[in-house]
Amino acid sequence: MRSQDPMLELNKISHGDHIKGIIPNSTVEIIEVKSHGDDCISVTFRYDENSESRHDERLLYKDDESRLEKTEIVISPKFDADSKLFRLVSEAFRIHLAYLFDTRLAVSISLVDPYPHKLTAVYQDMFPHQPLRFCLADDPGAGKTIMSGLYLKEMMMREIVKRCLIVCPGNLVEQWQEELIQKFHIPFKIMTRVDYDSSVTGNPLDDNNFVISRLDQMSRNEDIQQKLMNAKKWDLIICDEAHKMAAHAYSDKLDRTKRYILGELLSNRTNNFLLLTATPHNGKEGDFQAFLALLDNARFAGSYREKDHKKDYTGLLRRYVKEDMLDFDGKKIFPERFAYTVKYELSELEQNLYDKVTNYVRTQFNKAERLTEGRRNVIGFALTVLQRRLASSPEAILSSLVNRRKRLEERLVQAQSAGTTGTLQDEDGLLRLDDEIPVDYDDLSDEERLRMEDKAIDIASAAETIPELEDEISILEDLVKEAKKVRDAGTDKKWLEVKKVIVEKNILTNPGGGPGRKLIIFTEHLSTLNYLVQKLQAIIGRECVGPTGKCSRSHSFQVISVTTTCIINSSAFMYIIC
Repeated sequence: MRSQDPMLELNKISHGDHIKGIIPNSTVEIIEVKSHGDDCISVTFRYDENSESRHDERLLYKDDESRLEKTEIVISPKFDADSKLFRLVSEAFRIHLAYLFDTRLAVSISLVDPYPHKLTAVYQDMFPHQPLRFCLADDPGAGKTIMSGLYLKEMMMREIVKRCLIVCPGNLVEQWQEELIQKFHIPFKIMTRVDYDSSVTGNPLDDNNFVISRLDQMSRNEDIQQKLMNAKKWDLIICDEAHKMAAHAYSDKLDRTKRYILGELLSNRTNNFLLLTATPHNGKEGDFQAFLALLDNARFAGSYREKDHKKDYTGLLRRYVKEDMLDFDGKKIFPERFAYTVKYELSELEQNLYDKVTNYVRTQFNKAERLTEGRRNVIGFALTVLQRRLASSPEAILSSLVNRRKRLEERLVQAQSAGTTGTLQDEDGLLRLDDEIPVDYDDLSDEERLRMEDKAIDIASAAETIPELEDEISILEDLVKEAKKVRDAGTDKKWLEVKKVIVEKNILTNPGGGPGRKLIIFTEHLSTLNYLVQKLQAIIGRECVGPTGKCSRSHSFQVISVTTTCIINSSAFMYIIC
């Protein structure tokens, strides 16, 4: 305690002063001062007595000034605090301010490999824009999820982002959650239908500040959209596979899909809006500008006009292709790509099958035109899938035709047993499609999508009477015979071209020696996948059987799961479905 004035005037006493002389042998803290003229004041004060805090009030006169003394309380540090706790608090405060000294703090505290194209995306193309309205459109595999995580982490360190919503297709939600917690230590909550329906507050989007939600779940549920509108605004919204939020632009109108309408809603619920897609442009400039209107509606307002379509995309879009991505040594990160198209002519048997199946599909399409929209859509969907399988492999079209004939025969037997004489009734469980695609079709897993396609092919028919159904079954019997001829002939031209690449060009052998090279074969249908397994076993080695096995040529074979990608390696021959 230190004395300031040996004698204190009444008009200099104020709230918060520490005064000696008001009560004997004690210093009091002034709480309130009231003036009663030039020569008298009343003071309310606090003081300690026997380790207890007490309050009192006194009148002070001009004559009391000689015994009053104002003092300054000096607290001497005791240095008896918990040293570990002190260090923890100091470190937390240092980290809190670290971004002032490290402009790339998120890179330092995250488990990521910082390639140049990632750093330029975050710190040159995205970070300077406040608020951020941006489309990150780098090639697949460039690490757009990592770039988004780095940006999010930086914004969190600066306390700019305290609430973040990520909207992505359903098959990516777990991947996003894992990436963000493992690499950036940011825990996100995946919203389920139960979460939306059972929130204690009525709006789960207010219960959680870091949320991942499924794209189609939000776009097709008006209740969820209402919750989004009623929830607090988000500091940042990230949309993955954003090209799915498409609209179709015409000279006089804009056809907005449900996903696009959701995109407009999301755009209005945040200042910082980040779209991620590897395919921002579908070849139609009007659609592309409608897509960018989600980011800047003012710049891309109005109808698209073919003669005046040039727009400035500065500050809205960044696209890097794999060929331009380098490491810090200037070396290319990805191998150079060379695209070649192998052309081939169908054999006579294949051409005959192709013509007959195409004619069958065309005829069924024409018949479907007379039906209700629901049945017409599902039949069109089934016939389209059938044509794709025709182009895939003889095995794919054969198995589809056999299954379709079998199910229609069962339906015929049921109708005959029921004594049906008029119009056939729709089967219970017949697929219903919306205006474009089945509900959540893009959100389904490979297995669920395959199941839906098979069901459509098996039961969707334009036949309305028993004679029409009998005629279609007869046509299918002929198609099945033709497909068997093609498969059994072993002259599948597409497979023969693949065989040339593997055997005649010896592509699996590494010219420089060492481990063999890899060949990746993409196929769309499970039947084609199994067909390829049999063909590959025949040329690689018949001892490669079962889930895993070895053959005399030191190739190994393994079926990991059910998918549509086949990877062949001369030292580790693998058949993988991802």
